[in-house]
Amino acid sequence: MFDTLEADIVVFQETKIQRKDLRDDMVLVPGWDCYFSLPRVKKGYSGVVIYTRNATCAPIRAEEGLTGVLCPPNSSVSFRDLPEAQQIGGYPTIEQLSQLDLDAEMLDSEGRCVILEFPAFVLLGIYSPANRDESRDSFRHNFIDLMDVRIRNLVALGKRVFVTGDLNISRGEIDAAHAGEAIRKGTLTEDEFVSIHARRVFNQLLSDGKVIGEREEGREQPVMHDICRSFHPDRKGMYTCWEQRINARPGNYGSRIDYVLCSLDIQHWFCDSNIQEGLMGSDHCPVYAVFKDTVIFGDKQVCIHDIMNPPGMFENGQRQQEYTTKCLLPISGRLIPEFDKRRSIKDMFMRKPSSASQSSPIGTPTLSRAVSAQEQETTAAIKNAPTEALSNPSMSKNDPQPKGVVRKRSEKNDSPVKRSKSVSASAPAPPTAGQKSLKGFFKPKNAPVNQTSGSPTDTTSPATVPPPASPHKPINPTNHGQLNDEQVAAAIDRELNGEIGPPISATATTPKEDDTVIDPIVSKEDWSKLFTKKRAPKCEGHQEYCISLTTKKPGVNCGRSFWICPRPLGPSGNKEKGTQWRCPTFIWASDRSSSTL
Repeated sequence: MFDTLEADIVVFQETKIQRKDLRDDMVLVPGWDCYFSLPRVKKGYSGVVIYTRNATCAPIRAEEGLTGVLCPPNSSVSFRDLPEAQQIGGYPTIEQLSQLDLDAEMLDSEGRCVILEFPAFVLLGIYSPANRDESRDSFRHNFIDLMDVRIRNLVALGKRVFVTGDLNISRGEIDAAHAGEAIRKGTLTEDEFVSIHARRVFNQLLSDGKVIGEREEGREQPVMHDICRSFHPDRKGMYTCWEQRINARPGNYGSRIDYVLCSLDIQHWFCDSNIQEGLMGSDHCPVYAVFKDTVIFGDKQVCIHDIMNPPGMFENGQRQQEYTTKCLLPISGRLIPEFDKRRSIKDMFMRKPSSASQSSPIGTPTLSRAVSAQEQETTAAIKNAPTEALSNPSMSKNDPQPKGVVRKRSEKNDSPVKRSKSVSASAPAPPTAGQKSLKGFFKPKNAPVNQTSGSPTDTTSPATVPPPASPHKPINPTNHGQLNDEQVAAAIDRELNGEIGPPISATATTPKEDDTVIDPIVSKEDWSKLFTKKRAPKCEGHQEYCISLTTKKPGVNCGRSFWICPRPLGPSGNKEKGTQWRCPTFIWASDRSSSTL
C-alpha cells in the first residue's frame, strides 16, 4: 500500500480500531514509524495514525490531541505541562478553553488528532466530526473552534504549519455537488451555504475563503493556504468523498472534505498537489502535496531532507547519520509494550549478513537492496522450475507448492502405492464403459475374502469381491423388481469371469402398473424451483435487473424492501430519464405483481 501511495508521510483518518486490535502489519511496518491516536471512550470509533518513512524524514516531537491536556505514555504529566524544550507549543489558553462548551479532555478523547513537529514545520493530522447527528452539533462546533485556535496559536509563535486530514467541511459551492443542486433549486443561497458555522470558521482560516459580513474577533486575518485548490482554482468536480449508500462515486456526485493546507509562509514550497480519485478501497480518495527538492528556509535555500530530520542527520540532501531506535518518540507505535523491542518477520528476512553490514550502512537503502536480492532469487527459482518439472513427469502441473517439495513427496509415496496395486495384479479387466457393475447394487458387510495382507490399502483394492447379498433384499434401489436366486448367482458368475451380459434390469421382473417411479433428477429440479430466489424486475429506463434495498429511515416504511435501477446516481444527484444514469424506477417489494416475476 505504501509503495502504491509513493509518499514519505501518510496520514489515515477514521481507523476505527482499538489498541487490542493493533497487529504487527499495522505497527511494525519495515522502514516506517507510526503514531496513533485511538479513542479512549468510544471503542472502535474514529482514530488517526501518521506513518513516516525513516529513510527520508523523522519528527523531533510528537503529541496527541489539540488541547495538550493528554499525557504521554507512562507519564502523568500532560503535554502542555512538559518542559518547554519538549513542548510543541501553541496550546489553547485557559481563556480560550473557557469559551468552549465542552471539557478539553472530552474533546481530545475520541482520537481525532496527531501532531508531529519537524524542523521544517508542525504537522497536524486531523479527523473532524461529521455533520450527521444534531446531538453532535455542539461537539462538532467546539472541535472546529479548537482546531482554529491551535493553528492560529502555532502561527503566532512563528511556527510553520501543515494541516491535512478529513475535516468534513466543504468550503463552497464548487466543493459540494449537493450545494450546487440546492442553489439551482432555490432552496438555499450561496451566502447561506458558506455562512454555516463550521464552514464560516474554516473560510476565515483560509487566505481565499469566502466570508460573509465582518470577521469574528481573533479571526481577523487568514493564516492558512489551500494547496490543492491553488493548483486547480477553477476545477469542478474535484471531490474526495462519495456516499456509498447511493453509489454516488461513478457519477462523481460527491464533496471535497479532505484537504492539504499550509501556513502562508511556506505556500511556495510545493510543486504539485492533487487528488487520487482513481484509487479505490474507501468512500474517500487520497489527496496529496509534493514538496520541492529545495526550498527557501529562513533566508537561505536548503534541501528539504535537511529540515525534515533532526539536525545533523542530513546535510545537503545526503544522509550523515543512520536512523536508529534512539530516534523513536514516546508516542511511537513501536514503543507500545506489545510491540516494543520486536521486529517484523520481514525485517528478519531482509537483514543482511553481519559481514556485509560492517561495510555498508543499515539505512533504508540497505533494506531496498535486500528486497531486490530476494526478488532475484525468487525469479531464478521460478525460471528453473520448468526444467525440474520436465525431469519429473509425475509432478502435478497445477500444484502451487514448490516443485522440490512435491518431488520429494512423490518419491516417498511411490512405494506404498505400488504395494497396494500388487494385490490386484491378476485381477480381470473392468467391465466396458456403459455396463453397470453388479457391485453398485451390493454393499459389502464383511471384509473381503481374498485379503492377503494387513495393509489398509488392500481393503479398497478393485479386485475384492463382495459377499452375495441376501436373496430376500431388493437388489435395485428403485425397487422396480426383485431377482430370484438363480438370476443372482448367474450374474455373479458372469461378473467374476469378466463376461458381458445383459443389464440386470433386463432380467428383472416387470414392475406393476400401479408402482410409482420417482426420477431423482426431476425431483431435484422441482425442489430447486421451489427454493430459487425470484428474479428481480427490470428497470423502466434501461431494462436492466433492479437492485433491492431496505428502508432504514424511521417511519411507517422502516424495514420495507424496494427495487430501484441498478445504475449509479448521476452528477446532478437526481434520477434521470433517457440518460446513462439511474432512472426513476421504484417498486415496493410487497407490491410486485405476479407478472413481474
